[in-house]
Amino acid sequence: MKSIKIFAFVFLALLLFNFTTKQDHKPTLFMVGDSTVKNGKGNGAGGLWGWGDFIGQFLDTTKIHIENHALGGTSSRTFQDKGLWNVVLNKLKKGDYVLIQFGHNDDGPINDSLRARGTIKGIGNETQEIDNILTKKHETVHSYGWYIQKIIREAKSKGAIPIVCSPIPRNDWKDGKVPRNDNSYGLWAKQIALQEKVTFINLNEKMALEMEKLGESKITDTYFYKRDHTHTSAKGAVLSASVIINELKVSKNSLKHYILKNPKIVLPSKNKVFLIGDSTMADNGNPDAVGWGVSFPKYCDTTKIEVINKAKGGRSSRTFITEGLWEDVKNQLQPGNFVLIQFGHNDAGAVDKEKFRGSLKGIGSESQEIIRPDGSKETFYTFGWYMIKMIREAKEKGAIPIVLSLTPRNEWPNDKVEQRFDTYIKWSKEIAEQENVFYIDLSGAVAQKYEVLGKEKVKAFFPKDHTHTGQEGADLNAQTAAKCIRKVVEW
Repeated sequence: MKSIKIFAFVFLALLLFNFTTKQDHKPTLFMVGDSTVKNGKGNGAGGLWGWGDFIGQFLDTTKIHIENHALGGTSSRTFQDKGLWNVVLNKLKKGDYVLIQFGHNDDGPINDSLRARGTIKGIGNETQEIDNILTKKHETVHSYGWYIQKIIREAKSKGAIPIVCSPIPRNDWKDGKVPRNDNSYGLWAKQIALQEKVTFINLNEKMALEMEKLGESKITDTYFYKRDHTHTSAKGAVLSASVIINELKVSKNSLKHYILKNPKIVLPSKNKVFLIGDSTMADNGNPDAVGWGVSFPKYCDTTKIEVINKAKGGRSSRTFITEGLWEDVKNQLQPGNFVLIQFGHNDAGAVDKEKFRGSLKGIGSESQEIIRPDGSKETFYTFGWYMIKMIREAKEKGAIPIVLSLTPRNEWPNDKVEQRFDTYIKWSKEIAEQENVFYIDLSGAVAQKYEVLGKEKVKAFFPKDHTHTGQEGADLNAQTAAKCIRKVVEW
């Protein structure tokens, strides 16, 4: 019996050894490049992705490993100077692949105190001696082509297979066309690839053609964001990756043998973000009164989240609940959803006449009872009571509430933007702290921008009255809200 156990153990060990050995013989696809290959940590922060984050979905990862070593902000020069290329080079083995894409940052200054990442234009052997202001080291700077050639030759020396891509196009348009870089980095990348007899993928040209098929209006805010013409959304990154894959399919490069016949591309799962508030957030169907919630999706990665604007004009924290609007939102909430809550503009209204939308001041548990015109009784509460009710019920559904202070009006007492520090801003903050939820002082952030712009510029943001913004003002408020929220959560 003992000998059988020993035999079984040895047999299992041999199986594991053979499996590990086979695993070790799998080639690896390494990617080196800038933020258009891997943005940030590669987790979609800010809604931005690189094509290297998705190219693995097109490949059979049971037969090939994927490693994305790209780093945002680097050029062909600084990627090597920082030792990032050496990390890859030391890991390379015969049969591995190296996808190379640089150029977006090579056009920067050769020597400055900020990044010092530029390279000499072209593919020649020219050099420039500098005392690097940033690194405090003496350095010999070479051409863009020289640095790309160095990566290619060193990869070849390890038996790896280099593939050179031209830089992806920027989301710039002129007369319905996307400008190419075929007289600069795209050209130089091609020239070096031809000179070194390695595969060249004209990503710049081929992706530009795909963008033009779709048109500027479909590309902007879906594949790129209006706020950023260089970095892609998840859909844009997939588009870039698909272009590379399609070009590999018709190439002679052996990497094409690892391409899946029917890849299933999975975009980041969409989470729902519900907006609840009044007309300063709502879609009012009026160009002179545009709530910031209308513009908010433009500043989010809508391949990751779905923005559902449930705000409604004229509502207070009280009437949003009494009219059943909150119940409708609550019934849709799923664990992990976000709820942006912003009230205050209408809570100061009359409590017992006209629109019956005012709430009691403060965040306590006080209540009053009124008889409505139809003879029904209503018990109404403080601003804080209603806010806390929504927060707690959102939490019960597993959702994540975020409280925002109300937007400032176009009023300038003592040449400062009017803010309700002693009432709704104060109470919103206290409620968030008490309930241990995120708080965004949108009033303060927007007011700061208004004061930098000045009264005359801000006046144009309010075509209807001192409370409601037009499209331009809504854009500024939405962009500010998105920026503030990104500091506290990732979605």
